[in-house]
Amino acid sequence: NADVQTVEKIEESADVVTTYDTIISNGYITFATEGTYAPYSYHDDKGDLVGFDVEIAKAIAGELGVEAKFTETQWDGIIAGLDAKKYDAISNQVSITDERKEKYLFSDPYTYVYGAVIVAEDNEDIKSFEDLDKKNVALTVTSNWADVARSYGGEIVSTNGCSESIQLVLQGRADATVNDNVTFLDFKANQPDAKAKIAATSTEATESAILIRQGDEKLQAEINKALKTLRDNGKLSEISIKYFGEDITSAK
Repeated sequence: NADVQTVEKIEESADVVTTYDTIISNGYITFATEGTYAPYSYHDDKGDLVGFDVEIAKAIAGELGVEAKFTETQWDGIIAGLDAKKYDAISNQVSITDERKEKYLFSDPYTYVYGAVIVAEDNEDIKSFEDLDKKNVALTVTSNWADVARSYGGEIVSTNGCSESIQLVLQGRADATVNDNVTFLDFKANQPDAKAKIAATSTEATESAILIRQGDEKLQAEINKALKTLRDNGKLSEISIKYFGEDITSAK
C-alpha cells in the first residue's frame, strides 16, 4: 500500500501545471503595468504602450522565448489583480519591501533608485543631506521626501510636485529639493538646458523588481535567468540609457 501511495503522489506532482508551463504552452506571458507612468510605462504620440518597464518586460519575454502581452491597470488595484490571476506578473516599478516579500515572490532587482538632493548648478553651499539644515527645501509637504528633508533640519517650501519644486530652486525661491535620482534624470532628459544638478545621493537604494505570485518559483527562476542574461549582454543598461541617459539597473 505504501508503494501505491508513493506512485500516486508522484503522478499527482507530475500533473501539476505551473504558471511557467502555461506561459510556454500559450507562447506569451502577461504583465500588468499602469500605462500612465512615464517614463516607465506610458503611451507615445502614436498611442503605443512604451517605457522602461515595458521594454524590460519585452526583453524578459524574449529570453523566455515567448511574446509579452500587457494588461493596463491602475496602481491601486494592480497587486489585487495578480492575486486574482488576471496576469502572470507585474512590471511597474514595484519596490521590494519586507511586507510584500511575506506574500509574494520578487525577481532579482532591475532598478536601483537613490534619494537625491537637487540644487541650482551654481550652488556650492549644499553638498550633502546634512547641508539641508535651516535651508528652504521645495517639496510636496506630505511626501516621504519632505519627511527626509525635515529629518535633516530642512524647512519645507510647499509645492505641487517635482517639476514645480525644481522650478523654485532654479528661480532662487528655494535652496534645494529632494527626490529620487531617476525622477531628476527624467526631468533633465526632457529639459536638458535646466541649470540644476544633483548635489548628493543617498547610500541606500530602493530596489524594484518583477512581482510574481507565491508558488511560482519556476517562473521566478526563469525570469531571474533572463535578467542575468540581459544584464551580462548589456541590454538592461542599453534600455536604461535610452530612457534616463544613465544606467539605473545596477547598484552604485
